[in-house]
Amino acid sequence: MASAVTTEPSKDTTAPSRPGYGQLLRTRGAWTFLLPGFAARQPFAMLTLSIVLLVQHTTGSYGAAGAAAAVTGVSMAVFAPYSGRLADRFGQRAVLIPGVLVHTVSGLTLTALALAHAPLWALFVAAVPTGASVPQVGPMVRARWGVKLQGSPLMTTAAAFESVTDELTFVVGPLLATALCTAVDPAAGLITESALTLVGGLLFAAQKSTQPTVTASGHARVKHASALRIPGVRVLIVAFLGIGSVFGGMQVSLAAFTESIGEPGLNGVLYGIFAAGNMLSGIVCGAIAWKAAPQQRLVVGYTALALAAAGLWAAHSVLVLAALGLLVGMCIAPALITGYTLVEDLVPAGARTEAFTWLTGAVALGQAAAVTVAGQLEDRFWDGAGFLVPLGGTVLALATLLALRSRLAARPPVRTVARGVGHRSPVTVD
Repeated sequence: MASAVTTEPSKDTTAPSRPGYGQLLRTRGAWTFLLPGFAARQPFAMLTLSIVLLVQHTTGSYGAAGAAAAVTGVSMAVFAPYSGRLADRFGQRAVLIPGVLVHTVSGLTLTALALAHAPLWALFVAAVPTGASVPQVGPMVRARWGVKLQGSPLMTTAAAFESVTDELTFVVGPLLATALCTAVDPAAGLITESALTLVGGLLFAAQKSTQPTVTASGHARVKHASALRIPGVRVLIVAFLGIGSVFGGMQVSLAAFTESIGEPGLNGVLYGIFAAGNMLSGIVCGAIAWKAAPQQRLVVGYTALALAAAGLWAAHSVLVLAALGLLVGMCIAPALITGYTLVEDLVPAGARTEAFTWLTGAVALGQAAAVTVAGQLEDRFWDGAGFLVPLGGTVLALATLLALRSRLAARPPVRTVARGVGHRSPVTVD
């Protein structure tokens, strides 16, 4: 007779009750993938702006520049999950090395075409492989944390740390791209992005000891279950699309608002305040020993995000918009961190990199859609109409989250225990 026994996931009883960043960064082997990982993900935040500044310089059109950047972003969002799935199946190193080589060649080709004043369709052709081959280093770092901290309460701290790292990347990257394109050469940003991707990606791929192991069946010709089949992952994708709508809507609407009041230089200040709120709340989230379940935290955090975004469209002064931007930024990090934390409970280890790339791609896709819609609203209606995009995106995502929150509950693994030989059916035993 065989019986199916439901077991609870193992917990690390030796872990401290109040995990912190110091404890996290003392994890054995962490720095071997953190430093090259930071270098390898830095170009991700430089890519879009570098394309915009280069193409605008060579064509004189912001429309053409935005279109080329949008093609790159959509291509990345579409192909990122497949990159993650291949990394889970064949190993991160096997995907990273050819990926960074393709990205470097594609990025340099796009640069050469832009400088040669090639037609727009040629730039689109080069932008597709450039976006498709963007190395998904952030999800790969998160997957390595998952291996290192299996069953540890430090997982929430690691998710917060990665969120802060992402935000730091998106603060430094655009500044570096702007400085290179304006002070050195319009092509310097994209060239530097390609070079950093190559060097950082290869250094990260060289850290073989910390990458998740690939099971023997990973190379076998068997059916490989996708992370997208897990209902909870699909719910999280919708939630992250809403978060992407906030990023995209804020970028366009803040630029339009500062332009309308004759102070375009304030755009960077206001967006920096927004990003600072995200970073600060991410740091705080990682320092708290949470008692509430992550499903509950996600619903509460996302409700706060939707409420904060609801007031953006009505802001008519710089000070009010700065305060609301700070508040919206502070509400984003808890939702992001909790979503990434839930992946550890919902997704088997062999599919986590793919799951993380689905979420990262969802943010990129939501951002690309929001930039397009917000731009149309700003052109056709009143100044600040683009702020309706973060409101609409978060409200729709929150409604989905509330309706399907039961899908976010992790199911305990089931193992079959053989007890002799017989013909009886398995029985569930409490």
